[in-house]
Amino acid sequence: MEKILLFIPAYNCENQIVRVLNQIDSQVLEYISEVIVVNNLSTDGTEQAVLDFKAENPKVPVKLLRNHENYGLGGSHKVAFRYAVDKGFDYVCVLHGDDQGNIHDFIPMLRKGIHTKHDCVLGARFMRGSRLQGYSLFRTFGNIVYDFIFAAVIKQRVFDLGSGLNIYNTKMLRYRFFEKFPDNLMFNYCMIMAADFYKQDIIFYPISWREDDQVSNVKMGKQAVKVLSMLKDYALDKETIRGDYRDKAIESYEADEIK
Repeated sequence: MEKILLFIPAYNCENQIVRVLNQIDSQVLEYISEVIVVNNLSTDGTEQAVLDFKAENPKVPVKLLRNHENYGLGGSHKVAFRYAVDKGFDYVCVLHGDDQGNIHDFIPMLRKGIHTKHDCVLGARFMRGSRLQGYSLFRTFGNIVYDFIFAAVIKQRVFDLGSGLNIYNTKMLRYRFFEKFPDNLMFNYCMIMAADFYKQDIIFYPISWREDDQVSNVKMGKQAVKVLSMLKDYALDKETIRGDYRDKAIESYEADEIK
């Protein structure tokens, strides 16, 4: 039987994290073997909220990890990917801890075994069948434009550059090609370029997405310019994907389990 790890990155989402954990019902547990919440040194009550949930729901196999440093969203991915590979999981599913996505959107995909036929299945907010709630038309248009720009470079349709619901086969993660990708929110953009460079088989799958009480950490203007710069460099020389995109070199991304 395949082992799927559910990885929930969390940073200052005490008001949302329990709602996310409550998504893990009996239907989800048919597919998920273990859950790790990776706390990126939150400054609010996120960690205590997870501990309280664990105490109240002992049948849900949740572990709480705390990063040694604030690694950023990309850095938390590196912690979780390493954990999944080292612990012998077959797949790692990512679900952001701010309660914008819903893991139940992936249940039909898991039931059909679509994930077993590809290196990764990327949740898509901007394709036919997706459902957006509270997402502005301006941001939707901007995302779609960037999707088309990326598609022109990698010669493949792109329906989302980085939603908070994805699943990866750990066979591809064993090569740790992502270790020098940005530790910030641009991590997923590099994963898209890497999929092209390393000839990874990716597929997009429509999901729902909502915004209500979440606080965005995206600095849209600065990030938009940086993303285009990275993509331009990759278009001119694809070997740049092997470079170091980080602002700070970190030798090892480590986290401790909190009980």
